[in-house]
Amino acid sequence: MAKQPTPLTLDRLDTPIGIALLVTNHGGALCALDWIDYEERLLTLLRRYYGAVGLIENSAPSEIRNALSRYFDGDLNQLDGITCHIPGTPFQNRIWTALRKIPAGSTLSYGTLAAQLGVPTAMRAVGHANGANPLSVVVPCHRLIGANGSLTGYGGGIARKRWLLQHEGVVVAS
Repeated sequence: MAKQPTPLTLDRLDTPIGIALLVTNHGGALCALDWIDYEERLLTLLRRYYGAVGLIENSAPSEIRNALSRYFDGDLNQLDGITCHIPGTPFQNRIWTALRKIPAGSTLSYGTLAAQLGVPTAMRAVGHANGANPLSVVVPCHRLIGANGSLTGYGGGIARKRWLLQHEGVVVAS
């Protein structure tokens, strides 16, 4: 017998940088956040982490919608309280947990994060885990930058990364 698709809910949220796609599970945890112009990538990541998925259009829990709206309105610590569920590898989860500890308004280089985690030569592995993050903004992959301060590798586009960092008070070189 074929395995039943994992039931997930899909919602959309207007933000200053585009429409965010919010995917939540039956327990109300946020499983993915991506941008409407990257919907195919979102679906690929969902299949990777959950296998077959059954997306049902419905509202995400109000706590998640409200926290994200408040973040985009300037209350930058609202992301901390969002419950997430990301079934990545142990290494990915280690990176994603570390990303959530980088305070708003701060950045780290890939190498610095790797060194902090005790794997100083794993800069590329950190970059790959960062790039596989299905929870844009909430798991703040935008806070990782190149060793020279350059804005590198943001799946939602460099313009969004720049906006998010500036929104959080980071001075970004042009």
